[in-house]
Amino acid sequence: MYTKQDFLNHLKDLGIDENGTLLVHSSMKSIGQVEGGAETVLDALSEYMKDGLLVFPTHTWSYINAENPRFYVNESPSCVGLLTELFRQRPGVIRSWHPTHSVAALGKGAQEFIAGNEKWDTPCARESSWGKLLDHKATILLVGVDLRRCTYIHGVEEWLDIPGRLTDSHEKLYTVLPDKTEISVPQRRHIGHTSEKYNRVEEAFLNNQVMYKGHFGDANVRICDTEKMTTLLNALLKEKPDLFS
Repeated sequence: MYTKQDFLNHLKDLGIDENGTLLVHSSMKSIGQVEGGAETVLDALSEYMKDGLLVFPTHTWSYINAENPRFYVNESPSCVGLLTELFRQRPGVIRSWHPTHSVAALGKGAQEFIAGNEKWDTPCARESSWGKLLDHKATILLVGVDLRRCTYIHGVEEWLDIPGRLTDSHEKLYTVLPDKTEISVPQRRHIGHTSEKYNRVEEAFLNNQVMYKGHFGDANVRICDTEKMTTLLNALLKEKPDLFS
């Protein structure tokens, strides 16, 4: 059974920069038996990154849509895993206002990092938190999941304006703030299932030192460098825009 200290040791062994920015995609089940459960995992990540910035996706795209258009910042549950849902509710954690692709952040510069996501009409705009990951030269930690769950790649496709990735029309969505103020946030949406093809670049990522592998508890993990990832994806997608089609 893993303890918080085990996870602190694993993060150090993985070479995670405790002063940097870390985005975590996760499968709690993959980690194995943990003393104290999921909260212990979050305790370890939060303690390790106490001098940096810790970020989790808290997406709601699976159920916020034209038929159910209101995203409640404080109440709408994350649809991308147990750790993300627990993290967003922790003391000190703040959540962005994007109706389908919000993130939650804790630590250095968290407010600036999450600010303004609701100003853009796509899921992963360059000016949003997804683009700020590149500005921060962030690390992406994929715990028990593979590149198919790496939202950042959606972002790179958006920034390159790859055809057929977004709807032409907008859905009328709304973000409801903690004080009940309602903001109109019309959104274009991702179309197709291109993320299911993201594993096509795994070998290229490994061969070009964009990504390396390790363990966190029982979980196989992938550690990605956003700067190197963006440079390589730009080259690959400019050569073959239909790479993930």
